[in-house]
Amino acid sequence: MATTTVRRMLPAIWGPVLGAILLSGCGYNQLVGLQQNIQSAWAQVQNQLQRRNDLIPNLVNTVKGYATHEQAVFEAVANARARLLSAGTRDEQIEAAQGLNSALGRLLAIAEQYPQLKANEQFNRLSDELAGTENRIAVERMRFNDAVRAYNTYRNSFPTVLYAGWLGFKEEKFFAAPTEAQQVPKVDFGTPTTTLAPK
Repeated sequence: MATTTVRRMLPAIWGPVLGAILLSGCGYNQLVGLQQNIQSAWAQVQNQLQRRNDLIPNLVNTVKGYATHEQAVFEAVANARARLLSAGTRDEQIEAAQGLNSALGRLLAIAEQYPQLKANEQFNRLSDELAGTENRIAVERMRFNDAVRAYNTYRNSFPTVLYAGWLGFKEEKFFAAPTEAQQVPKVDFGTPTTTLAPK
């Protein structure tokens, strides 16, 4: 008897869902298009993250020439960079990129302790390139988040919300800057060594 009741209810449940799918016209195609926009925007973020990764070894080596005893900072940058390079999913890449931002902030803060490093032409060139790359990352992150917002808004709107999950379209996550990235890093490097020139 219960089975008969359930069978009678199925058309009442699925009827509106199927009707919403049909009435939405190309709702599925719209979801696919918006999802592709997210993929395209993320590819641009990855390009800029890779560009930053390529700059880091030269920047670290330049700073090492002036501040060889700051080994913990160099290791933190190397570890954060390795995590980003080995990250698999987009969420893992976002988390690793945020960790690298923090490590790079500590590395660049070293220059404040070493005036000769701040005057180094190679350090200044690499710092400028890194700053330009960070700006590009910020722009691409904004575009990615715009694509995610457009997709999530459409996905969660009626009638799409009735069938999006059923068709495998999940809500996407934003690439938000971590809270600590909005604060000035607090760094204590101790007393700098007397050797300020590179070896």
